[in-house]
Amino acid sequence: MRIVVLAGGLSTERDVSISSGIKVASALREKGNEVVLLDVFMGYEENFCDIDALFKHNYSFTDSLGVGTEIPDIKTVKENRLDKSSRFIGMNVIEICAEADITYLALHGGEGENGQIQATLDLFGIKYTGSGYLGSALAMNKALTKSVLIQNRVTTPAGRVYKSAQDAEDWSYYPCVVKPCSGGSSVGITKAENRAEYLESVKEAFKYEKEIVVEQFIEGREFSVGVIGGRALPPIEIIPKTGFYDYVAKYQAGATDEICPADITASEDDVLRKAAEAAFKALNLQSYARIDFILDKISGEAYCLEANSLPGMTPTSLLPQEAAAEGIDYPSLCEKIIEVSLEKYN
Repeated sequence: MRIVVLAGGLSTERDVSISSGIKVASALREKGNEVVLLDVFMGYEENFCDIDALFKHNYSFTDSLGVGTEIPDIKTVKENRLDKSSRFIGMNVIEICAEADITYLALHGGEGENGQIQATLDLFGIKYTGSGYLGSALAMNKALTKSVLIQNRVTTPAGRVYKSAQDAEDWSYYPCVVKPCSGGSSVGITKAENRAEYLESVKEAFKYEKEIVVEQFIEGREFSVGVIGGRALPPIEIIPKTGFYDYVAKYQAGATDEICPADITASEDDVLRKAAEAAFKALNLQSYARIDFILDKISGEAYCLEANSLPGMTPTSLLPQEAAAEGIDYPSLCEKIIEVSLEKYN
């Protein structure tokens, strides 16, 4: 197949996306496909664009694999674009994607995951991996996610949405978790044990967005459950070695213990898988996703925290580990994602 892998973009998860994109492109080439790896924002900026040659030579915009400990400097990224335009989709991106059999979305966060790029590709008649624009939008916005889950009787922590720090002062339950409404990779997310910590957490979250979600802290074990084609994979347990499961813990090798298959009872496994499939369906997700949970240490109930419509595919990502537990190696997982994604066009 001819495949474009789109990565990069302008979200705080830009580096994660590039790492995912490089690994996916390499795996799909290993399977014999012609693959072009593009930065959706930078595009292909040469004056002459020989699309057939790009596929033939497996063009990649970068070969840098690492995700650093710092959030990328988006201002600098914008300044490095040759045409200095601020439009999200770079030069020749649409034209190259239109010549592919499918576009693999290795984007994370922002316009790449909130339904905007999905809707754009729909309008151009370009096939792509993952959920459509509606499911992507619902899953990206944590306030909408919580509302839809509640309506569909999927258990989720009690919480509220705030649009200003002043409004957020009425929260009075601790410990709690404070999150930017549409962020990813735990950027801007903090746990507050008391009022003073809470007010600092609110300030931190509002640095990233104009809307935040505050929710009760559920004490228990943390899990993530991948879903492919509507069917849940084996749950993976997440145990940070120190502190909170933040940006560093997620992407720095060795910072977190990730146990898959998780050391849980058959009943707990069933609870998590059924909850993941229910959340996937409620949020109108398609093809594949990853759903995050806390398993309450007292009640054993699975609390859905959020859904990831374009899960990470980096060397430390969770979905590939879950697939491996079922005997699906990384290149085969990438092909499986394309296979289930093409089904939505049948």
